[in-house]
Amino acid sequence: MKIRIPILPTLLVMLAAGIMIWLGIWQLHRLHWKEGLLAEYRAAAGKPPVAFPRDLTDQSLLFRKSEAFCLQPVGWRASAGRNEAGQSGWKHIADCRTGAEGPGFAVDMGWSEKPDAPAGWKGGEVSGVIGPDHDDQILIVSAVAAPGLQPSQPPSLDDVPNNHLAYAVQWFIFAGLAVLIYGIALWRRGRVSAG
Repeated sequence: MKIRIPILPTLLVMLAAGIMIWLGIWQLHRLHWKEGLLAEYRAAAGKPPVAFPRDLTDQSLLFRKSEAFCLQPVGWRASAGRNEAGQSGWKHIADCRTGAEGPGFAVDMGWSEKPDAPAGWKGGEVSGVIGPDHDDQILIVSAVAAPGLQPSQPPSLDDVPNNHLAYAVQWFIFAGLAVLIYGIALWRRGRVSAG
């Protein structure tokens, strides 16, 4: 039985399998990058506190202890969060004014079961751990909650996903399956032609 291999479909399958293998290798590179990043975060957690940076996008400071002074909260927002006991609810984030100019900063002042903004906190010294905020910015998760709130759960390395190995394996499996399925299709086509 002679199997006639079609050129264009074979090239397309080989190209697709090659791209999938490349994506798997890329995910392995991402795995090594993420492991290095997590090691940096682990090391940052043990370093002494730093003043909160003016650059609100400086992700290198995540998990580092920090301190700042909020002259006045200029707005509140609530987003889904957990307290230190792991209960789901709302974390209350104050956008703080730090002076006449400058970007200010955001501080997670605590957790409650309701999204209503707290009324008792008017600003002051805050200290806690730097964590992620929206739009790739950072904030301080205050160690001491505002009046009427409970402390929010501090940022944890367990919340940083590192599933690049699983993605790499998936891409390699997809590539293998594409070649296998195409091989079976060619074999069945050859049997039909011979019969």
